[in-house]
Formats: sequence, structure tokens, C-alpha cells
Amino acid sequence: MTTWWSALAWLDDGPVASVRLTERDGVLTGVDVGVLPGPDDVRLAGLVLPGFANAHSHAFHRALRGRTHADGGTFWTWREAMYSVARRLDPDSYLALARAVYAEMALAGVTAVGEFHYLHHGDDGRPYAEPNAMAEALRQAATEAGVRLTLLDTCYLAGGLDAGGYRPLDPVQRRFADADVGSWAERVAGIRPDANTRVGAAIHSVRAVEPRDLPAVADVAGPLHVHLSEQPAENEACLAVHGVTPTRLLADAGVLGPRTTAVHATHLTDDDVDLLGAGRTSICLCPTTERDLADGVGPARALADAGSPLCVGSDQHAVVDLLAEVRGVEMHERLTSGRRGRIAPAALVGALTRDGHAAIGWPECGRLVVGAPADLVAVRLDTVRTAGIDPAQIVLAATAADVDTVVVGGRVVVSGGRHRLGDVGAMLSRAIAPWGTEVHDHGGGVG
Repeated sequence: MTTWWSALAWLDDGPVASVRLTERDGVLTGVDVGVLPGPDDVRLAGLVLPGFANAHSHAFHRALRGRTHADGGTFWTWREAMYSVARRLDPDSYLALARAVYAEMALAGVTAVGEFHYLHHGDDGRPYAEPNAMAEALRQAATEAGVRLTLLDTCYLAGGLDAGGYRPLDPVQRRFADADVGSWAERVAGIRPDANTRVGAAIHSVRAVEPRDLPAVADVAGPLHVHLSEQPAENEACLAVHGVTPTRLLADAGVLGPRTTAVHATHLTDDDVDLLGAGRTSICLCPTTERDLADGVGPARALADAGSPLCVGSDQHAVVDLLAEVRGVEMHERLTSGRRGRIAPAALVGALTRDGHAAIGWPECGRLVVGAPADLVAVRLDTVRTAGIDPAQIVLAATAADVDTVVVGGRVVVSGGRHRLGDVGAMLSRAIAPWGTEVHDHGGGVG
């Protein structure tokens, strides 16, 4: 048993003073308010929040950070740089990279991550002897880094969609694809959950999965995610081929609903917003990626008003800072509306914690209540960024650099801003070094 005491802890919708949290076997068994610290309490700095959920990750994209801006370009030319990384990874190098990336997430307060996983097979498209070797690398990486994992195994069957219809797979895309939707489902059935890993499914996008195959993906148990309307070109192609928007196509196939999360949801019609909200489909916004790739700004406030819970992800990891992501949701709304305070700080904390965990299949996480997993993040209130702030508005001021302590299932993963694995920067450097200067966007998305 462990007891933690903090001068402030986020309970329900805001900070509460003098809180003792008691943990036994990884679960919170006591939440006591207005108590003085005892001699056996472990004191936590600043404001303690529930663990953060990173609802959308492509771990291998981290190798692209700071390498894709030489000649400008677009989402589509960025995608070519991403493909060059995808060509080079194998289970061993993927383990090293993902372990470092997940450790970087832990340093930023992430206690659970939804990995949108489509790097399935060997570089020639042939399955490994263990068909889920790459998934197992992700499982091991998350366990060693100390974060919970939802493996969103992604169905990816076509090379794209344009006005002429579905395109064949490019050579590098063969790594992403199974022979057909039945083969995909059979492979996914071989991935077993464990105490640290849950399994769900993803439809890469309407560009990569034809309408006839959408229901079969939606039938797989667990959370279901899909890239949706990230680029206008996707909408234009879908309208040209199917006569409807991607959102309507998904709705007609029975994909939308409370177990589904639409990632990005940037270029939507009013009807799209109503369809997503009516089904209580969650929306995962990734503001740093959406800015980095010049994608655009999605209608977060309208989606929330329509009934869609919001969550956030770091996606391609141009930045790994979930506080920055959730703050970006509000800041994007300010820019598009000309008004401040579009999404209240308490609602932003909910997106970062409770609703993010629900979207990736950990609904018991994301709150500091008796019976919840003991997943805690202590954020300092005495740094140059946070000194003097109203703790209730912490998401509008703090960054990942202000995270002091992270506890997952009662185990300390980060203490004093240092991960239990040691120097995460060095881990990242070693994992990314093999690519040298080969990976660049030379002028010319998330594939």
C-alpha cells in the first residue's frame, strides 16, 4: 500500500486542497480531502491530475521530427518522407524506437496510449514468421516504458482513392496491408490482451478500405478508430466515387457510434457534424500535427455541441506534449471564432483524461476516484511557466516540461522529471540514428 499527499488534486471538475490518495494493488482505495500530510505519505509536487491519455499515436513517425521542413511541401509530400522510415523498420528497431517514444510520452504525463498500428509485415509485404511481430514489439515497448497500451490494429487494403476509384498498393504500402479483410481479422484475432495491453481496431481511412469491407472491421471487438476527412482531397475523391462524404459513407456502413473515434475530423459539412454527434462518436484532435502538416482546423466546438466527446493525440509526434495538444484545441477555436473561452479548462482536462481514456478502451481510468487505477500525474506550480497561475487553468499554462511525477497502476514511472529507464533523449538518439540524414521531405500525410 502507498499513500500520496498533495496540496492540490484534480477531483471531478477542479482542484481540491489537501488530498491523500491511497493505493493498494495498483488501485485507488481511498481519496481523502482536507487532510494534513502524515509521516508515511509520499508528497507530490504541485497539482495532481489523473493520468493523461494519448488517443492517437503513430510511434514510428517520431523519427521524422525536425527532418521534413527543408523545402516546404504538403501533407502528401510529407507522406513520402514517412514512407522512407516505414521501409527501414523491423521488429528489433521498432522496439527500440517505440520504447523511447513511449518513455517520452510518460515524461509528458501520458499513462495510456492508443497506437494506430499499420506497420504490420516485412518490407516486401510478406508476413513475419510471427504474423504480429511488429505488434508484439509495441506491446513490449509500452510495458518497458511503463504506459498502458491500446493496440488499434489497422485495416489497410487499398493504395488510395481518387476520382478513378481505388488504387493498387504502392510497394511500401504492402507492409501495411493484409490479403483481404478476412486475413486482417484472422491476424488481429491472434493478438491477445494482457494486464497492460488492450486490443482494438482501426479503419485507416475511406481511402484505404472499400465500403464493402467496413462492416467487417467494425465487427471486431474493442474500440474502433478511423482517420476522417483530414484532407480536402479525401472528401473530393469520396464524393466523386461514392457520391457522399466520408462521414456519410461510414455512417451508412454502421461504423459510427460511441465505441468509435474519428481522428482529425477536420473538413466536415454541417451534416457530417450532426452524424458524428448523434452517434456520440468521439473526436480525436491532434493540433500540433494538424498545424505541422497544414491540414486545417476542425470544428471542435460544433462537434462537442452536437454530442461528440473530445480527446487529443500527438499523432506524428512533431511535439510530445499532451498539455499543448489540449490547449491547442481551445486556441484553434479562438482563431477560427474570434472569441476566447470556447472550451472551458475543466472540459479540456476531461478531454485529456476521462474522455481520452474512454476513447481508447480504458474507461476505468482518467479519474481520481476510489476503484480507479492509481494513474497520477503531478504537475509543478512553481516553474517559470506555472508560477502564479490559477491551478484551475493549468491546461492553459503548463507544458510537458512541468510534469514532475507520473504513477501508473501504483508504480512510479517518472520521478523528479526523470524516467525510470534513464536518459530518454539518449534512447531516442540511438533509436533514430540509423536513418542519419536519409529521411527528408524534399518538396515535394498520415499514410
